[in-house]
Amino acid sequence: MTIRSNRDHGQHYRPRMFCLKKLQELVVGMQDPKNGVKGSEQKLNITVIPHVMTGQDIASWIANFFKMDADEALAMGTMMVAFGYIYPLQNHRKLVLKADDSFYRFQTPYFWPVQKWLAEDIDYAIYLAKRNIRKKGILEPYEQEHYNNFNKWLNHKWDFIVLQAQEQYRAGKERKKADRVVFDCQERAYWIVNRPPPRTHSAMDHGLSRLIDPNSEEEQTYDQYRRINIFLEQAIMRAKVKSSVSLGAFVKYITTFKNHDPFLSPCLPSNPWQTDDSTYWDINTRSVEIPTKMRVERWSFSFFELLNDPRGRADFKVFLKKEFSGENLAFWEAAEEMKWGAADSMKEKAETTFKTFLAPGAPRWINIDGRTMGLTVKGLEHPHRYVLDAAQTHIFMLMKKDTFYRYLKSPVYKDMQKKAINPEPHNFSEAQLEQNARNRKPGIDPIIIWQQEQEEKAKAAAAAMPVDVKQMMSKLDRKK
Repeated sequence: MTIRSNRDHGQHYRPRMFCLKKLQELVVGMQDPKNGVKGSEQKLNITVIPHVMTGQDIASWIANFFKMDADEALAMGTMMVAFGYIYPLQNHRKLVLKADDSFYRFQTPYFWPVQKWLAEDIDYAIYLAKRNIRKKGILEPYEQEHYNNFNKWLNHKWDFIVLQAQEQYRAGKERKKADRVVFDCQERAYWIVNRPPPRTHSAMDHGLSRLIDPNSEEEQTYDQYRRINIFLEQAIMRAKVKSSVSLGAFVKYITTFKNHDPFLSPCLPSNPWQTDDSTYWDINTRSVEIPTKMRVERWSFSFFELLNDPRGRADFKVFLKKEFSGENLAFWEAAEEMKWGAADSMKEKAETTFKTFLAPGAPRWINIDGRTMGLTVKGLEHPHRYVLDAAQTHIFMLMKKDTFYRYLKSPVYKDMQKKAINPEPHNFSEAQLEQNARNRKPGIDPIIIWQQEQEEKAKAAAAAMPVDVKQMMSKLDRKK
């Protein structure tokens, strides 16, 4: 019986099987005795290993075969190492191809990904137990952690696992030393690919398990063909955009947001997912007092970026307060709250919004055209989520075309640019990375963040309410 759990890294159907079969054909061609990569016997420590290749020979063969440059050949070779078709003999933890004199060998077809063998927990536990016997209890830190966890999870089968490991270790000792070293390297390379060390990308990470074969051809019914024809007819009638216009807009967007995309530029001071250091999240919280320079710079890209950032919106409120036009942003926020708020409080919010912003003589009356005002007031008789959309769009465009550009030229924004911090990049050593992993902080629950935001909104609303002077004087008299 095989124990299946959420820790299994395989899936029933793999859409990338076509890519893996292409790699398999390439590997078979590379092993051709005449036209393939030339291998030779090399001495590893004190053992002579047959059919050994260097990384430079592999990269050169790929470059000559596909007529590509050295960088592309090295990237393709690294992909083959990451999928487990080629494995290193010296540095097992780094599944990359080095264009130097490093030693590599072709993986045996039994361990190729196209075989669709699932990396089961029991098989991995047997491998760790056998490695523990061979190394006399000295394992890698992450392997020792897995070994201890398997001892807890598979305690009811641990005697069977240890027995299997002892038998495999005893059978391995009967082989020749060179064959034994080669098999150990092959097996270790397989588990490095399917159970990678921490902070290592796994090429075999397939994501969620799929129970439906995405490559199978389902029988189409008459109704399905009819829907496809309708969709294609509508697609033909749809207005088209020139490719040059769309590509120009795409290039402009990439140029603008290049330094702010964590996939295109490094995170400063460090990537928390790789270093286990939460400084990046701490300095980029929603309501941080002093934001980073890149965050402040992003506010100037568009008015939507400014409103979408809670810290930028708070800074924009300070500017509007000095301009005596804070009612526009307050109405926009009230419309957003009504659009995305709870349904049971919609009627109450509609009445409050009407009395605050739209009614004649309202304390924070907004200036919109008569037609939009009439449609909005009439719609508030039977309120729904999108009843304020027309007025909200009008106010949004008013702030975007006028107030936003004055804000970018104001002392408020320029002072924030001066105060903004520019974090220096962190350069952690291997020991510091392991220490960060051990001292990893637990994440803040989203419910707690939501409660904090609600408390801040309540305090801001209480501060914005008119003050009753008589009540305040009576409180002061009581204290005396």
